[in-house]
Amino acid sequence: MKNDLREKFQVKPGKKLQLRDRDADDTASIHDKDLAVTIQEKNTKKLADLHDLLYAEQQHALLVVLQGMDASGKDGTVKHVMSGVNPAGCAVTSFKVPSVEEAAHDFLWRIHKAVPPKGYIGIFNRSQYEDVLVTRVHNMVPAEVWKSRYDRINEFERLLTDHNVVVLKFFLHISKDEQKRRFDERKNVAEKNWKISGADERERRFWDDYQAAYEDALEKCSTKCAPWYIIPANKKWFRNLAVSQIIVDSLEELKMKYPIGIPEVKGAKKKGS
Repeated sequence: MKNDLREKFQVKPGKKLQLRDRDADDTASIHDKDLAVTIQEKNTKKLADLHDLLYAEQQHALLVVLQGMDASGKDGTVKHVMSGVNPAGCAVTSFKVPSVEEAAHDFLWRIHKAVPPKGYIGIFNRSQYEDVLVTRVHNMVPAEVWKSRYDRINEFERLLTDHNVVVLKFFLHISKDEQKRRFDERKNVAEKNWKISGADERERRFWDDYQAAYEDALEKCSTKCAPWYIIPANKKWFRNLAVSQIIVDSLEELKMKYPIGIPEVKGAKKKGS
C-alpha cells in the first residue's frame, strides 16, 4: 500500500478535474473495514514515533491542511489520525471568520502566524483556501482579487517548503447525499446536535458553487512541493486510513535520525562536585 494511495489520490499539477468524476465512496479496493481500521491504528503508532523523530531532529515541520464541505469529517480526521501524537508538539488551528485585527492585514497574515516551527506538527482545520472559496461563493471581494490569490498561495507554500515545512493538503470529498445524511444524524442524535446550525443548511444551497470553487483551487494550487490529495470521505474508516497512510509515507521519506548527544568532556567537573 505504501505510496499507492498518494499516487491514486494526488491532484497532478496542471491537470483538469471535475469532482463529480471522483467517487466519494471509493475505498481503493479495500473492502474489509476491520482490516482498514487495524492498518490505520498501526499508522497512528508509526506517526507517534515519527513525530518523536521530527521533534528530536528539529530539521523539518509538518503542516497538514484539511478542507472539505461541511460535515466532511475534518474534526473526525484530527481525532482519529492524530490521536497518538504528543500534544506538546502539535497544534490545531481552526480558521473562522477573520477578526477585526486579522481583517486589517493581508489574507495570509493570520495563516503565516500559525505555521508550525521546525520539530512540530501543525494542523489547519480550514486554511488560506477559505479566501478563494467562501469569499468567491459569497462575492465578498471582486473576482480579480480572489483570482490573484491562487498565485499568492502557491508562492506562500513554496516559501514554506523552501524552509523545510512539509505541506500536505487533504480535500475530504463527500457526496451531497452523504452530507444530508450526516446533517440529519446531527439533528437526531443528542451527542451530535450541537454540531448543526442554520448556517450549515444555508451553505448547502451553494453546493454547486462550492464544488466549482474547490475544483479551481485544487487545480491551480496542487504543486510538486505542496500537493493536494482528494480523499474519498463517505466512509470514515477509509478516510482515516488514507490520510494516515499518506502522512506516514511522507514523513518516512525524510529519513530522519535521532541526533547524537554531545559527549562529556574528559576531566570536566560534574554538576554539584
